[in-house]
Amino acid sequence: ISKHLQMDRMNPKVNWFFDKASAWQVEYGLLRDIVLDCGLDEELKWGCPCYSLQKKNVVLIHGFKEYCALLFMKGALLKDPKGILVQQTENVQSARQIRFTNAKEITKLKTTLKAEIDQEAWATLNSDTSRPFEKPKSGRIAVKVINQLGDEVMKVFRV
Repeated sequence: ISKHLQMDRMNPKVNWFFDKASAWQVEYGLLRDIVLDCGLDEELKWGCPCYSLQKKNVVLIHGFKEYCALLFMKGALLKDPKGILVQQTENVQSARQIRFTNAKEITKLKTTLKAEIDQEAWATLNSDTSRPFEKPKSGRIAVKVINQLGDEVMKVFRV
């Protein structure tokens, strides 16, 4: 996407996040350019820039004392051939981070990051079509379903 189209995708409501003084200001700007170059829509959610495809959250930019990061909402479903996705804590089920401590790390991974944000791949993750998976060693799978009352419940099936 050209710089001009990228500028059109910038949401003015999100600019304050990138304009405020921060230890990660340069890194945030680089991450924003990469994500916008992938054609995602930019919004502000949870006080952070959040990027979506077809109104489904894909990734957000956030920072901590020790690092800044891209947080992929369904990162556990990504292939991650370079092993760069990190599970924040053992309690985080599907989201995964790619952490950065300087601008050089972001620049070095630019191509890889764009591959992780591939729109076609994310569209399949957000579809209602099941993806193939290995049979679990336990012989069981857990599936979230919505019951007749509209409640989301977990069902366990033997496979």
